[in-house]
Amino acid sequence: MPAKVITRFAPSPTGYLHIGGARTALFSWAFARKMGGTFQLRIEDTDRERSTEGAVQAILDGLKWLGLEWDGEPTMQFARAPRHAEVAHELLARGQAYYCYCSPEELATMREEARAAGKPPRYDGRWRDRDPAEAPPGVAPVIRIKAPLHGEITVDDHVQGKVVFKTENLDDLIILRSDGTPTYMLAVVVDDHDMGVTHIIRGDDHLTNAARQIVIYNGMGWAVPEMAHVPLIHGPDGAKLSKRHGALGVEAYRQLGYLPAALRNYLARLGWSHGDAELFSTEQMIEWFSLDGLNKGAARFDFVKLENVNGHYIRESQPADLYEAMRSLAREVGRDFDTAGLEANKATVLAALPELQPRAKTVLELIDLAQFIYVVRPIAPDNSAIAVLTPEAKATNAGFHQVLTGLADWTVPAIDAAARSFAETQGLKLGKIAQPLRAALTGRTISPGVFEVMVLIGREEALARIGDQSSLT
Repeated sequence: MPAKVITRFAPSPTGYLHIGGARTALFSWAFARKMGGTFQLRIEDTDRERSTEGAVQAILDGLKWLGLEWDGEPTMQFARAPRHAEVAHELLARGQAYYCYCSPEELATMREEARAAGKPPRYDGRWRDRDPAEAPPGVAPVIRIKAPLHGEITVDDHVQGKVVFKTENLDDLIILRSDGTPTYMLAVVVDDHDMGVTHIIRGDDHLTNAARQIVIYNGMGWAVPEMAHVPLIHGPDGAKLSKRHGALGVEAYRQLGYLPAALRNYLARLGWSHGDAELFSTEQMIEWFSLDGLNKGAARFDFVKLENVNGHYIRESQPADLYEAMRSLAREVGRDFDTAGLEANKATVLAALPELQPRAKTVLELIDLAQFIYVVRPIAPDNSAIAVLTPEAKATNAGFHQVLTGLADWTVPAIDAAARSFAETQGLKLGKIAQPLRAALTGRTISPGVFEVMVLIGREEALARIGDQSSLT
């Protein structure tokens, strides 16, 4: 183990921070924190046509929201292009790379001939040992690395085990284009070396790249970082997670009402395990985390499980923290009515949250459940409440409204006692009193305890709402 562990997360800013990338970042971050090392962020923005400032900001915002703070300033890969070119020319000087003067037409013919022969479309190395003096005039060359012609390259991977690649299957890949810009393979190796990265944790779709990158490491005489190639996340049907499965960016999960701690917990279990533990704090994850605990089999994303995990974290959260999450989310998704209502009724919302928390699995559901506090009269009941508010139920509400009007003590015990007495005189069970009241008071059939609702919104508002939906109207 190196004296100091350094991990990195290196996304390309061509879109949102997708959930697979977030999991990779989580594993890299957790391992660095576990080992007392550093977690670095590198933005691989060399694809200038597709990289955008908006995507960079989405990645930064997504990581911050998830609580995955990186150490130091982010490294911007494109700004390091001169350093990448410097290494390419050093490989030339070492005899580990060479100029290739093939034209696009030659390369196209080469690929077609290989396909016709039933072989992979690979470069045939025709300029590997030729004298550059033979170069055709006016052709700007690329620089290619010299892959070994014989033997094997072994990747000792913490997840995949020992993976052996025959060097005969590796071609002399381009490391510097004819315009002097570096390719991905070169840039990644140079950046990881210069950043001092000791452990690379990434998706197993990069496993073949690892063999090619080791050729560059060896060409420079650099130490190869330890590697862990994690299986990609799959959808419920076992296929690679995609948009058709509902694959979303991290910001979408925030807008759907998931808590960052819950998403961290759920993502950790998608590809890593510690015994049978399903629910654990971030501190526990860091304490338990090890590369040996990463799973070799692909994990399947399950929204139902994520909701259940999120529901657990909502139940365990402090009301003050949830209130801030509700207010922030309402503002972010443009729910102006809820934003205003939450801010104008903060004390009441905080008082109601212990009753609301067991009933919600997302922050959006919490916002919906809290609407009874600030909803504007007359309340428009939803379909389930309409079904409850039958003529008989409205008559019952009207009768209890008269009882409540004369009630001196507006407390939960006093209202509860009055309801039980009224139910007995009417020959009804308490539920036949409570549910129509709930529908009238909230417009829904799910809420905190109906007597708690009445106390939370106050006597005047409660009596007015019952009157609106009873036979008094």
